[in-house]
Amino acid sequence: MKLEQKEKSLLFSETTIPDIFFAEYLSELPSDYLKIYLYLVFLSKYGKDIKLNDLSKKLNIPLKTINEGMKFLEEHHLVTKKTTGYIIVDLQEFTLHNLYTPNLTMSKEKVEQTAKNQSKAKAIEHINNMYFQGIMGPSWYNDIDLWFRKYGFDEQVMIALFDYCYKRSALHRNYIQTVAEAWATNKVKTWSDLDSYYEQQEALNKIKKSIAKKLGKYNGLTQYEEAYIENWVLNFGYDMSIIEIALKRTTLKQNPTFEYINSVITDWHERRLKNPSEINAFLEQRKKQEKNTKELKSKVNKANYEQRQYANLDFLYANNLNKED
Repeated sequence: MKLEQKEKSLLFSETTIPDIFFAEYLSELPSDYLKIYLYLVFLSKYGKDIKLNDLSKKLNIPLKTINEGMKFLEEHHLVTKKTTGYIIVDLQEFTLHNLYTPNLTMSKEKVEQTAKNQSKAKAIEHINNMYFQGIMGPSWYNDIDLWFRKYGFDEQVMIALFDYCYKRSALHRNYIQTVAEAWATNKVKTWSDLDSYYEQQEALNKIKKSIAKKLGKYNGLTQYEEAYIENWVLNFGYDMSIIEIALKRTTLKQNPTFEYINSVITDWHERRLKNPSEINAFLEQRKKQEKNTKELKSKVNKANYEQRQYANLDFLYANNLNKED
């Protein structure tokens, strides 16, 4: 007995997208790439053969964007390229494979360690409920576990990481990874570390705004100018009271640059001057030395002039004697 299902017309048919797509991939796709993917999924049901030029015209997307989009979809494992075209990846099967394969090689010690780490499990569950409405994609669990191990964050810092990105509407892996790297570079591991880091960043931002205002840079500082300031504050340990002294010295120069200001501040650091009083004392001493040098030079020039005058008189006197003879 042969059973057949009546094929639905286009009006009554539907295209199914698995929930894992919305949980794992949607936030990563630029709008044009999303249009391309959805249309490919739609066409794949009918086994249609479509050229990229035709796809470009159909979706009203430039061919260059179509090519870039196909490459993006392939790199993110949404489609697989074959000699004859593309295959739409079964996202449920792909995710299951990725989650299952690592568990086969997981050591007994790792299993026991994971089972004992209840605080991390609670933190991950909090992240799931607070920032993913309880439907966090399965691969996020592996990512969070990796970040715990790679950066040594405690549970509060991990939650703060997701909160930071969520409030900036940037809850996707690349951005979270970038922020995590920045925190780790600044030796953030505990909540106390993070609190100190926030205070440091707040103070740094105030200094940047103050410098931009004093120099009349109302359009903001460039990336390179900000790097100079970060070096002065974070590496040299200088605050605005010291930087202010350097900024005032720019009034002595025409069109002073950040390179000039940096050379002044770097010179102070290399001389191990640590506070405004030491710097002012150094500048006063150098000013006095320059004054003494100028006075000495003036005296030398005067002495040389007088010596030349005497020499001229001697010469004239000698010539007159010769004439009289």
